[in-house]
Amino acid sequence: MAKTTARYVCQDCGAAYPRWAGKCEACGAWNSIIEEAAPDAVPKGLSGGKGRRLDFVGLSGATPPPPRRITGIGELDRVTGGGLVAGSALLVGGDPGIGKSTLLLQAVAALAGQTECAYISGEEAVDQVRLRAERLGLSGAPVQLAAATSLRDIAASLDSGQPPGVVVIDSIQTMYLDALDSAPGTVAQVRTCASELIRLAKRRGFSLFLVGHVTKEGQIAGPRVLEHMVDTVLYFEGERGHHFRILRAVKNRFGATDEIGVFEMTDRGLSGVANPSALFLAERRGNVSGCCVFAGIEGTRPMLVEIQALVAPGAPGTPRRAVIGWDMSRLAMIIAVLDARCGLALGANDVYLNVAGGLRISEPAADLAVAAALLSSASGIPVDADRVVFGEIGLSGEVRTVSQTESRLKEAAKLGFREALVPARHMPGEKGLPVAPLGICRIGHVEDLVSLFRRGGKAVSRTDGIS
Repeated sequence: MAKTTARYVCQDCGAAYPRWAGKCEACGAWNSIIEEAAPDAVPKGLSGGKGRRLDFVGLSGATPPPPRRITGIGELDRVTGGGLVAGSALLVGGDPGIGKSTLLLQAVAALAGQTECAYISGEEAVDQVRLRAERLGLSGAPVQLAAATSLRDIAASLDSGQPPGVVVIDSIQTMYLDALDSAPGTVAQVRTCASELIRLAKRRGFSLFLVGHVTKEGQIAGPRVLEHMVDTVLYFEGERGHHFRILRAVKNRFGATDEIGVFEMTDRGLSGVANPSALFLAERRGNVSGCCVFAGIEGTRPMLVEIQALVAPGAPGTPRRAVIGWDMSRLAMIIAVLDARCGLALGANDVYLNVAGGLRISEPAADLAVAAALLSSASGIPVDADRVVFGEIGLSGEVRTVSQTESRLKEAAKLGFREALVPARHMPGEKGLPVAPLGICRIGHVEDLVSLFRRGGKAVSRTDGIS
């Protein structure tokens, strides 16, 4: 009889080792290596038989776009690329209590009028899901509800008869396959259960939502291959202290990546926000030093947010840095550029930076707005309340061009802003800006920005317009 062997697998990254170790050398995690039964050996070579010859086609040709199911939730349809594609698998991750289950319950309730929908919960009992539906006013929706964790039972139910059009699995970490010896939530279980469910969804043609837990770093728990297996990866972001949430697409085979949807949490669930810029700027106070409005782009949507900075004298020693909603290392770079290229001394002070509203910004176009907020706080001179700022800063202090300038300025003009600080040069291929009542002050170097505050914050530059 063959001897049963075992292997040791990291539950964070999936790396396998022949013996136990306290630290995973692949990802650096501690106490994440757990013993699992080794998989059956796979026959090597291709001697078992002949394969089927592939039919190759050319690059040219017309393929109709896949049909989609419109959920009726505008922000969710925007993030998914216009609706749900039959046979697609979507992975939704987020912090506990952020609203993942609420959003998906609202989605299947909205879709239940078009097609049969199934909601399978592995974390909550049926009565708990019913209570949530009653609070949201969705108890009358014809959604098929079940509480199960056995993959074998779930697959048998979905594979018999006419399958539902949309299926929600909440969550994939609670599913288990009895053919594996490992516990639910381990790398082998998550990978195998997700693979079987995705294969079933593509064969039967239903849209599959998989809810995933996240680690303390904010990444979806389980093997990284899980994100490669699905068609779309969505992250649900937001702070519990704020009343709105951000649904961000980081991967989408049927739509644009980095698209976001903005939701507001109410006592009736999550409602889409049609004009997020107005929401993020609703509580803004004008003529306050250290505040600056940044015109950014999230996916295909222009969005205006307020960046707040506080530069304060610190205790001798290492100055403190605190950043919410932006990159800490990028803040350090901006401070170093201002000190080295403009002769300032911000590096010796404590610096606090916050993107108001809880939105996380990743594009480098926010560099100039961050620099303006820092200079405003350090000088005590407010940035004009009707001015927006955007531009990337290089290490030599130059302000570099950014994409979609026209979209940013149109959004600013729509919300009543009258002036914009923009990079001095156009993007390649940009033929100038259309005419409209919005003044443009072009900044070529960070010293030009510093000179504005030396003149009391008033821009002295030529202006042209945009629409």
